[in-house]
Amino acid sequence: MRFFMGLGKRIQVEGVTKLEDKELLSILIGDDLVAGELLQMTDHDLQTIGKLSAEGYELVPGLDRSKARLLSAAIELGRRRTAFSRIVKNKISSSRDVYNRYVDRLSDLGHEEFHILLLKRSNQVLAEVRISKGGLTGTVADPKIIFSKALALGAAAMVLIHNHPSGNPNPSSSDKRLTNNLVEAGKFLDLPVLDHIIIAGKSYSSFADSGLI
Repeated sequence: MRFFMGLGKRIQVEGVTKLEDKELLSILIGDDLVAGELLQMTDHDLQTIGKLSAEGYELVPGLDRSKARLLSAAIELGRRRTAFSRIVKNKISSSRDVYNRYVDRLSDLGHEEFHILLLKRSNQVLAEVRISKGGLTGTVADPKIIFSKALALGAAAMVLIHNHPSGNPNPSSSDKRLTNNLVEAGKFLDLPVLDHIIIAGKSYSSFADSGLI
């Protein structure tokens, strides 16, 4: 109890920004030893902590379900605050516009997801569609499903988006093959694939910017 009273006094005098990561986690969790276990398990990496699900937090010794949910909620509030301050455009004119639209929903995921951003002829956003949700190292992106969704919604063009939980934004050989196949199919259907954005943490890569499309 004395430990938390000390933290409370410091917050009152110095402000919450002066607290270390372990101290902030201790306030949320209610136990400085458990906070230390969480930091040790994640190599003191706040990005890794942010990617954990409530079930993942429960793997930490001493961290019960209610505290895990509280921690998940706090992380989500921080994520939403960041997303609220980010400028998201309804007209896509660059890879950065796509990144800004998706980074807050994909950067902290512990699994891969594949999305398509459907555009009107003016490059205004028409619709956003999640195609698939996979595991840590991959997900299924079926070209038939991708183009059936795009055609059904009357899209004029599309951008492909998926994430790499590994933190490496560079496209894999399978990413390149899939993209090439979709680009060729798009030419045949008069529905161009303008770019493929890979989001990895707070970084990203663009097939269009790299000259791969």
